[in-house]
Amino acid sequence: MYWLSKSFHVLNRFKRRLLIFGAVLGPGIITMVADNDAGGISTYAVTGSRYGFSLLWIIFILVPMAYYIQEMTVRLGAVTKRGHAEAIFEGFGPFWGWFSLVDLAIVNLLTLVTEYIGMIAAMSLFGVPPVVTFLAVTAILVAVSMTGKYWTFERLTLFFCAFNLVYIPAAFWAMRIPTSPGWGKVFEGLFVPTLPGGLSGGLLFIILANIGTTITPWQIFFQQSSVVDKGLDVHDVKFGKIDTFAGSLITGVVAAFIIITTGAAFYYHHPPIVIEDARQTAEAIVPLLGGYGALARKLFAIGLFDAGFLGALCISLSTSWAVGEVFGWAHSLNKSVKEAPWFYVVHVAMLLGAGAIVLIPGAPLIAITMFVQVAAVTLLPSALVFLILILNDPAFVGEHVNTRWQNIANWSIVLFVTLMSTLFAISTLFPGLFGAGK
Repeated sequence: MYWLSKSFHVLNRFKRRLLIFGAVLGPGIITMVADNDAGGISTYAVTGSRYGFSLLWIIFILVPMAYYIQEMTVRLGAVTKRGHAEAIFEGFGPFWGWFSLVDLAIVNLLTLVTEYIGMIAAMSLFGVPPVVTFLAVTAILVAVSMTGKYWTFERLTLFFCAFNLVYIPAAFWAMRIPTSPGWGKVFEGLFVPTLPGGLSGGLLFIILANIGTTITPWQIFFQQSSVVDKGLDVHDVKFGKIDTFAGSLITGVVAAFIIITTGAAFYYHHPPIVIEDARQTAEAIVPLLGGYGALARKLFAIGLFDAGFLGALCISLSTSWAVGEVFGWAHSLNKSVKEAPWFYVVHVAMLLGAGAIVLIPGAPLIAITMFVQVAAVTLLPSALVFLILILNDPAFVGEHVNTRWQNIANWSIVLFVTLMSTLFAISTLFPGLFGAGK
């Protein structure tokens, strides 16, 4: 009887913890899955088409980088009940506060442009005109955010996150193409780090673009504000970390499968097929997959649209939260338009502004998509430094300050990103220094 009673106790405790995790789950997965946005999908697709499976090893760097950065936002938001913009203003003063806000707003607007590029490109595969996509998508995005309940917004967004997994079957189909080198080559790319062609400017650009699409300033602001808006506290931090790790793992797995798909289909094709974005991927893959081609095309289009949709929703909201925190306006998805008008005005203005830029005739959309990722990673170190310094201040987070290992990991990330950005800048100024590359 004692063992039976103990078993029921363990089962009830597990059930209780599972329910708590289910309630806490959301901010981490949404932030990380939305990180596989339209620009990210194009970046991974280009990576696979240019370098095959040889850069898959970078996933083992990007996943822990994303986790260590984002778990700090969970602790900071849960302990302080402040968004990141407000924390910077309080911790470092108005100058650095305004610097961070302006930096965020500019990068977010540019990144939003890439989301609309992706959504318009995806819908064009179904014959939908760009203007129709712009108007319809913007209306839906606004409707999702204006439910007046954070919980409703989160459940709807998690539903859209599930569509990010459509790239996985496409990879298995691509690996069946006769010219594909097989799964042994995939595992070699994952576990044997190489720098194909040497440390060239082209390779640095691709690596930076991959970092920039996996770790961005908007994620820091978005997840911390989500934690605050959801009402998580210090007791939820442990489950918030699990939520964040799960999201980091999902985003890494999906990124790897996109690289596998385009590598198998295009890089190892005879002759290799050069692509520049995700839309071109969807078109070029059709004749290679035989009976699966048409379905793969639709899956890529759906995945690209979903990626842009999630990215646009989260990025525009991260700006609204940050601006509301700084100006002292009501800034919560739990408030109606009447209760928080400026919060929603900023949200809608960001969406309309970004969408309008995409509709400009002759705009260099592909170049914008790739360079936005590099710009994001170049500006990332400043956001990380603020975050790490705050997480080492007991006045802010008390006993939840970074551990020694967390500081080692996070400062290493800052140094790595700074080094890669510097090398890229040098390669741009002196193109012949590292060789021509691909």
